Amino acid sequence: MQPRKPQQIARELALLSLSQLPVNPKKLQKLPDDQLMAKLVLGAVRTLTAEVQDTLNSAAAELQRSNDRLLTSQTRASDLNTARIMLQEAIGCTQTAINQLGLAVDFPELIQLANQDKEVRNYAKEIVVTVDENRPILDQIISQALVDWQVTRLAQIDRDILQIAVAEMKFMEVPPSIAINEAVELAKRYSGDDGHRFINGVLRRVTDQKQPA
Repeated sequence: MQPRKPQQIARELALLSLSQLPVNPKKLQKLPDDQLMAKLVLGAVRTLTAEVQDTLNSAAAELQRSNDRLLTSQTRASDLNTARIMLQEAIGCTQTAINQLGLAVDFPELIQLANQDKEVRNYAKEIVVTVDENRPILDQIISQALVDWQVTRLAQIDRDILQIAVAEMKFMEVPPSIAINEAVELAKRYSGDDGHRFINGVLRRVTDQKQPA
């Protein structure tokens, strides 16, 4: 497996901690590196924990629905078929939770790399501060690229991925192709089944809108 670059590690750390940082951006900029890392790591741990727990809860609910339908079906074919579909959905949720737990297992390595590499810390900090300072602008850009959807209805992880990518393109001079590719890779790790396709489509439309008419 090819080692990841410092900016890739920084993006992941920023993504996982972003929704857990109700901090004034100006205060965040002034934090010493050790305090900043502590906040980023704590936020990332909370995000991973919440994601895994939500997925496990969904899997448990689907399993219960499937079990209830089987018990009350009285062997009717239609009810049995519905129960099978519910069971398949529950298995899918469980697999997603297992995948997320796998990401959690990799997390200590992420922390170690972040602590050892100043470039990781600095870039993660730059992402978080840039996103926090420019959320209204970022959301406006994303809204214009959404088709029949609203920013407020996006899953939090998808919204954060989009905000990071647009912030990199708009304010951090990252080439659009790189920002999009990195966002898609994050979506493959943390978003839903088709999340990476959705993210890619939205960001492609963002780049089309960047040029003045």
